[in-house]
Amino acid sequence: MFKTKLKQISEIINGSLEGDPDLEITAINDIKKAKKGELAFLLDKRYASFLESTNASCVVVPKNISKVKCAVIKCDNPQLAYIKAVAKLLPDHIPHAKGVHKNSTIAESAKIGKNVAVGAHAYIGDNAEIGDNTVIYPSAFIGAFSKIGSDCIFYPGVVIRENISIGNKVIIHPNSVIGSDGFGYDNSTGKHLKIPHIGTVQVEDEVEIGSCVTIDRAKFNKTRIGKGTKIDNLVQIAHNVDIGENCIIVAQCGISGSSTLGKNVILAGQVGLVDHVNVGDNVMVAAQSGVTKSVPANSIVFGSPAIPYMKKKKQIVLGRKLPEFYERLKNLEKKLEQKPKNKTSS
Repeated sequence: MFKTKLKQISEIINGSLEGDPDLEITAINDIKKAKKGELAFLLDKRYASFLESTNASCVVVPKNISKVKCAVIKCDNPQLAYIKAVAKLLPDHIPHAKGVHKNSTIAESAKIGKNVAVGAHAYIGDNAEIGDNTVIYPSAFIGAFSKIGSDCIFYPGVVIRENISIGNKVIIHPNSVIGSDGFGYDNSTGKHLKIPHIGTVQVEDEVEIGSCVTIDRAKFNKTRIGKGTKIDNLVQIAHNVDIGENCIIVAQCGISGSSTLGKNVILAGQVGLVDHVNVGDNVMVAAQSGVTKSVPANSIVFGSPAIPYMKKKKQIVLGRKLPEFYERLKNLEKKLEQKPKNKTSS
């Protein structure tokens, strides 16, 4: 809870207030459920109809909205305004662990920065390094010789294996595993002999990794997650994959070994990539697509195997018409069979 006047809120989000500047706001809520004294945000134009029925005392809206029954703050981007408002008004909306819990285990050779929080039953191994202001929740594991940057948050059950490098301002959600062995075996002897993976994983600054994500360590060198990339829940990233900056990887994607993604790539839900493919900068891959060959930069692909988006859309449209085409073909065949044959003159 907080107590702030609309005037201050409009200044925080750099908006234009239409209403009582001294009206007090005590909470932020969904536009459909907000009550008197609460602030709401119109984050999607599909919810514009709720502007007539909302009980919120004020709604943050885009500049092109005109008639609203309550006070409004108009701005260019309500989503960005929401981010700014929460950061200022509710900075502690997620309570973090503080201090080093007596039931945590920290190796004597580990280097712990300033203002680090370590929860109960967390483990920090030999020669590991933890940067300033990093929060490690209960039951997290940091392996030997791993280096963690500053201002990171690792939620419960996160596993960082040995010799892993994590940058600054990285968030990893519960039960994700960074640096597990790559999936590789040699069967030349008739048995599946494990191939050693002696490389590492490098996660760069400002990466966010969802829950239950697995990122395998490299066979040699490193698996890399580029700066600013965001990874959703339940994603598998195999050994020696190289993901560029500012990519979006949505839930249940699988990226096979030694594949490369450029900058600003978007993989929608349940996309799969075969090994050793290169996906260029600014590529978008539609949901449930299977990428079986390299994709040039600035492309949109869809389908399994993935092909250019517009080509796939045409295939889908034609596919829906196949029953009609089939019936027309049968009718043509019947007419041809019934047509009398020309008599030959004697």
